Amino acid sequence: MANCTHVFQISGIKNHDRKRVLIQGIQQLGGRYIGGSVYHCGCTHLIIPTVLSSEKFLAACAAGKWVVTPDYVLDSMEKGSWLAEEAYEISISTSTTPVFYPVRQWREKVSSGRLSGAFQGWRVLLMVQEPTRWAMFKRLLRAGRAKVYCCPLPPSTTVTHVMAKPVTADSKSHDAPCYPVSYIVQHLFGSNYVDFYDMKDGHQAEMRRAGFVVPDFSELETELRDYAVKQEGRPRLYFLEFLGFHDPNRPQSQAIETDFSNVGSMIECGLFIEALDSIRSAVYPGVLPPAAHLVSLIDYAQQGSATSVFLRIFQQVLNNLLITNPPWRAPCTVKKYLHQVLQCPRCKSGPWSFLKTAISYCLSSGITCHPLPGPALPTLLHFHSDIVAFFLKVFQGELHSMTTGDLVLPEGTGFSQSSSSGFLLYGTFWTVWERSTLLSQAVKQLLQHLLQAAHEDHNGRDKKQQPRLLHTLLELLSVLVEFWCQQHFKLNQSLVEKSLKDLAEHFAVISQGVSAVLLADLVSRIRSTRLKLVMADAIFRNLCSRNGFTVGDGTLSLKKMMVSYLIALGCLAHSPTDAGIRKGHNFQGCTSQGSSCSTESSLEKEAKLEKENIPRGLNRVNAAGETLLHRACKRNHVETVLQILALPGMDVNVKDYAGWTPLHEACNYGSTACVELLLRYRPAPQLNSQVGGVSPLHDALRNQHMDIAKMLLEHAGSVLLELPDGDGRTALDLVSTERQREELLRSARIGDSSLRNDDAKVLNLPLLEAGSSLLTHLIFSYQQEKGLQHCNKPHSLSYRLVRALKEHSLQRVTVEWSDQRALRLVKDLETLLELGRGRYLDQIPRAVKECKGEHTAFLMAAIEELKYQGDVLQANTEIIEKD
Repeated sequence: MANCTHVFQISGIKNHDRKRVLIQGIQQLGGRYIGGSVYHCGCTHLIIPTVLSSEKFLAACAAGKWVVTPDYVLDSMEKGSWLAEEAYEISISTSTTPVFYPVRQWREKVSSGRLSGAFQGWRVLLMVQEPTRWAMFKRLLRAGRAKVYCCPLPPSTTVTHVMAKPVTADSKSHDAPCYPVSYIVQHLFGSNYVDFYDMKDGHQAEMRRAGFVVPDFSELETELRDYAVKQEGRPRLYFLEFLGFHDPNRPQSQAIETDFSNVGSMIECGLFIEALDSIRSAVYPGVLPPAAHLVSLIDYAQQGSATSVFLRIFQQVLNNLLITNPPWRAPCTVKKYLHQVLQCPRCKSGPWSFLKTAISYCLSSGITCHPLPGPALPTLLHFHSDIVAFFLKVFQGELHSMTTGDLVLPEGTGFSQSSSSGFLLYGTFWTVWERSTLLSQAVKQLLQHLLQAAHEDHNGRDKKQQPRLLHTLLELLSVLVEFWCQQHFKLNQSLVEKSLKDLAEHFAVISQGVSAVLLADLVSRIRSTRLKLVMADAIFRNLCSRNGFTVGDGTLSLKKMMVSYLIALGCLAHSPTDAGIRKGHNFQGCTSQGSSCSTESSLEKEAKLEKENIPRGLNRVNAAGETLLHRACKRNHVETVLQILALPGMDVNVKDYAGWTPLHEACNYGSTACVELLLRYRPAPQLNSQVGGVSPLHDALRNQHMDIAKMLLEHAGSVLLELPDGDGRTALDLVSTERQREELLRSARIGDSSLRNDDAKVLNLPLLEAGSSLLTHLIFSYQQEKGLQHCNKPHSLSYRLVRALKEHSLQRVTVEWSDQRALRLVKDLETLLELGRGRYLDQIPRAVKECKGEHTAFLMAAIEELKYQGDVLQANTEIIEKD
């Protein structure tokens, strides 16, 4: 190879046929070809179609090699010998600058012997963190005859340059000038390097990832990151009713010493209403009735003998205590006091056990910390409902105090302003070992109770009680989620995002058997936009999965909603009428230990029933990899195919070891009835699936099954007629008579017409409406949580970002960015601009566009609003630039 005058490498040619021709030509003319993705110092020529950002191009430039276009080899092949290279040397030419030959100056210097390489005499300490990038820069520098060292330097070694990515204080501490790695390109191309990078070439993103950056968008990334952090950390829920709470630090005119000794005597004598009256008249700031008295009164109420007058006064007493002695503005003794009062007077197992019992009694589940009178006595039902509402009010106050910075913790309490351990809410829902996760055992049980309340509300049971309880539980969930997120956001944002996703995914899983309509209604009532966003996303994806359509669980973005979610919504519209509208399970709540739920037993019963209907041999695969469905389709066993397709989660496109699907087998063996069943299944089988170029349609025609072929065409239309087999033959090439061709064409036209009508047909309106409702709430919540403000000022963040996207590609702007929040924001803004130009709108399924349902029409209005926002962003930017 050393004696060969023409040793080639190739870069930037992705077409395999074209590359193969070049390699053959090189070999025919006596040259050598070196493959591989990295630069090889033994090459003499590099072939590239245009100026690239590849390692091979930069290294060949630094080494003074010939860099020529592919025409050099092609023209030499025509002449039968190697031509002169000068006419084929790569160049850059734009409308504003003269022709520039980026490699020529270094090639001439090296060929004349003036230099051995572009980096001759350089002794470089290379400080690049990523190993693969370090190796690439090392090869590049050594191609230009530089000596390259890594940290730590060998003893007595001096360097002339320090090359770093990124440049840090450590890289600047050495006794040599420190440069970013982009200095390599600046040295190679001099004053022309700006023109080099301004070229509209798809490879520029690769070069920028390698570290060569001319436009600097780092400041924009920093601002976007700060904006995202501010958005994520802002409070979501406010409770104006707490703004008027009395300040305990203000001097009071009321007496602060009260004698409660007679209250105990009244309770012992059974004068409960009188005892409550005495407590109600003696509650002042700084004055708390003995906890034992309130515990006795709660015990009395739990026995079911309390009157409505007693319950009304008892509720007033609790509210007065909260107003006069708010635990978030008082010493920690008040928190301990409430912790002692708000627990079951008999079990004394903490606030969550008491709250769970109150919820369970309101739901008539019968699972309480100890047996209570029942079933669901009206007065006792009223009492427990008030207890749940009081818990919520306490928790709202604690969240409000943390949100507004209104928390008062005296010195010596051991709690800081940001401490969470002193909050009653924290102690209720998270044990000491669970505080690093949002999805604690208590939160899981609350989700289960929420589902049961929604189920009973949907079924119309106890209409006077359930709507109030459902609203209270939804508000409770929003409050505890916001509380936990605000507590942990500044410490670990990733933990918050993961925990929110885990909670939503858990809820989606336990609600598998719940009606889609009910779930959509539940999401619409959630007050926290942060919680609504993750819940709507998880439930929508789970709804798609339940109906056989997979939507990836990757990072949520505006583009993902416009592309993947809208297409999935169209699939939901075409689902069978019973899909996704199954009746909810008979929720009975969780046991006191929280280890099992009756929902699980209901699921187990359903699984047993399904197991009884599973045909024998379903999971058995023969030596050819054929499933029972394959074998049944071969033999036209219609009943077996029906039984298999009725099972949930069945893959109708399952392949044997050779790649054949059940539809292939049915078409091959002429099992007409089985083909009809498979075509009616949703999601529909893949009709364009090929094995060795053989599709189901080719299979049917090769075996003279014209009835099946026409059935396939009536189902999928003329697109199947364009599908060639392994020999390049279409379906029309496989029939021998003109009459058969006409029959196939007629069936294809019927299929095309049917598809046009089916696209606009809604087979499952309730499911489509539920999905549309979820997606609408998803869009609105996403904008509130993540979106940028409108562009209305010349120096606003959104204006500068739109301007950057107008002047440069998205890849060029973000190639050096590492913050995922900033990347998501700029991608969302680009999607908004594209919507303003009308993109994505033509991808919306006709069934969604033309549906007259209320929620679907509202979704289309929301998408039009997004398009309008994109128009406004673009228009405002242009107006500002003109001014």
